[in-house]
Amino acid sequence: MKLKRALEDDLLSLRCLTRQDASSAYLGWLQDPVINKFLESRFEPPRNLEELAGFVAHTNRSSHTLLLAIFLKSKKQHIGNIKLGPINRTHRLADVGFLIGNKENWGKGYASRAIRLVCDYGFGELGLEKITAGCYAENAGSRSALLKAGFCQEGRLLSQWTGPSGRSDGIIFGKVRPVGLAQ
Repeated sequence: MKLKRALEDDLLSLRCLTRQDASSAYLGWLQDPVINKFLESRFEPPRNLEELAGFVAHTNRSSHTLLLAIFLKSKKQHIGNIKLGPINRTHRLADVGFLIGNKENWGKGYASRAIRLVCDYGFGELGLEKITAGCYAENAGSRSALLKAGFCQEGRLLSQWTGPSGRSDGIIFGKVRPVGLAQ
């Protein structure tokens, strides 16, 4: 799925990832055990730039997934990614997943800003009624970003995933379309 225009606020610009964005820095994020600690891709990270570019191209061809690069506008620096999908058009809902790969930008609120931008697009442009997200219970950064972006914790799935230190609970979050937002 492709965007017609970038999603922006005063600090961030979100645009579709391209094959050119499949850089050594991006590949390094996915292969770094500190950065990928809570990513499902850690179990089978891309081995090289060709595999990473193939993943980006494959995802961009999907009609039910939107994969965006998160750029700092001031530095024109790719600091992470955010994905909306799979998008379920029947139930008008989607999942959101995100990664701030550049460690220098952790804890600065960029993830919650990107989440808000993607949710605004999902609710406003795609007509979604609900957006959900999940994270490992011990992933304090993701929990904080989701809560700051207006998500509510909806549940806890006991011993849901294999985490960095054994079995881990999953925390499920949701955000519904704001009342009064036109479709």
